[in-house]
Amino acid sequence: MKRFLIPAMAAFLSITAVTQVGSTQTATAAAHTQAFRAHVLSRTELDALLEKPAGVLFIDVRRPDEISKIGSLPVYLNVQLVDLEKSTAWIPHGRTIVTLSNHAVRAGKAADFLQSKGFKVAGAVGVQTYEEQGGTLTKVAIPAPKTAAASHQQPAH
Repeated sequence: MKRFLIPAMAAFLSITAVTQVGSTQTATAAAHTQAFRAHVLSRTELDALLEKPAGVLFIDVRRPDEISKIGSLPVYLNVQLVDLEKSTAWIPHGRTIVTLSNHAVRAGKAADFLQSKGFKVAGAVGVQTYEEQGGTLTKVAIPAPKTAAASHQQPAH
């Protein structure tokens, strides 16, 4: 009896653990979806907007280290989500806005906020999702820091 009970118990626990992990991931995805109302743009929608950049303003709400590590679009304005409210005075009202973050959660919140302030918002984009769907991100290379010795050298005459 013990010979059959232990493998059966192990199988039950494995199935329960997988079900719980799946439920947690589903609940997390649902929480992200409910965190904002903005439309999440598909790769096709974003690519169409990138073809006509003159009328679009891309606002990346991520930290600079995230942008340099992951990449962004070729042209964007970086305003972190925490600074967005105090930055609205200089964000142009005449352009359609697309907000960017890693997976569109912060971008969705930023899009909702900007729309509530009267801005025309096309939607939010998760740049990592965009890249996973085949979109191309621009990588930013951070220059190496100057050494103290190099900054004190005099030019040769």
